[in-house]
Amino acid sequence: MELSNVVRRFGAVTALAGVDLTVRAGELLTILGPSGSGKTTMLKVVAGFELPDEGSVRLGVHDITVASPARRNIGMVFQNYALFPHMNVAANIAFPLEMRRMAPPMIADKVAWALQTVGLTGYDRRMPSQLSGGQQQRVALARAIVFDPGLLLLDEPFGALDRKLREQMQLEVKRLQRRLGLTTLFVTHDQEEALVLSDRIAVMNEGRLEQLGTPQDIYAHPRNRFVADFIGESNLFHGRVTAIEGGIAVVAVASDLVLRLVAMAGMRAGAEIGAVVRPERPRRLGSGEAADNAVEGELVEAVYVGESIKYRLRLSSGAELLVRWPFRAGGEMLGGGARLRVGWDARDMHAVPWS
Repeated sequence: MELSNVVRRFGAVTALAGVDLTVRAGELLTILGPSGSGKTTMLKVVAGFELPDEGSVRLGVHDITVASPARRNIGMVFQNYALFPHMNVAANIAFPLEMRRMAPPMIADKVAWALQTVGLTGYDRRMPSQLSGGQQQRVALARAIVFDPGLLLLDEPFGALDRKLREQMQLEVKRLQRRLGLTTLFVTHDQEEALVLSDRIAVMNEGRLEQLGTPQDIYAHPRNRFVADFIGESNLFHGRVTAIEGGIAVVAVASDLVLRLVAMAGMRAGAEIGAVVRPERPRRLGSGEAADNAVEGELVEAVYVGESIKYRLRLSSGAELLVRWPFRAGGEMLGGGARLRVGWDARDMHAVPWS
């Protein structure tokens, strides 16, 4: 599936501002962004519920820019599942096949296959009201794949599920997508969900594609301040490059705070940048222990989150540093007011443009 220079406007608001995006055959690509970023509009343009003002949409070799939703051969799963309450499970799954005027014996075979694929064999005569949320989710998924779609669209399908069931369904969908080789476009605002599910992630903001890459690339090497701040938790320091020594950039953040990171290609002294380090990278330093970046601060907050503890330090410069360390059974949380010395390597810090 390919979007080429897609623009969609609603009056004075530009919801999509010249988006170019290709979803590779068999991959699961996630559109990730905050509310108002354009991700839902993009999905509607792909599905045919909205027509672009400029640009084109292709599915395989076919230009589907102005094709009706029914003629696009696209399966969809919505957050509310959109099951027909007056139809049983089998009838819900069979609906898109009946719309394609398939023969009844073929419909029966395909419905049986879809039920088996999503683990609901024997549920064919149940009504949607007799199913749990997870089971309704599976029925919606079965209906979306039963006609062998060229593209599967998932519009925040796990938003109504509790966390444990949501995580279970994420893994089930990922396994199913890989087993069937389904080309899939997934829309969510949940960064953790995107990191777990995706082959690649497209980060959207204000109608523009900010960054496209693997989950690892997006997390470890954000392209700009928005991506660094939006994807996961991060520490972002505003500073100026004062020197580059052996491939390491020296960055002055404050009069008493100098940081070191691997220099980007083309980086020069005097450049204004953001220096990003993720909370899991800093480690506690022992007495006399050195690090490329070593800072000392006062512990102002400690938050227990199960498998780890988040500590917030206030440095002498006034800047704050968030660190996250594993919590071991029998361990103790550090108390407020403690002085901590922490450090991290230059390769664990990443530069982004500040402008």
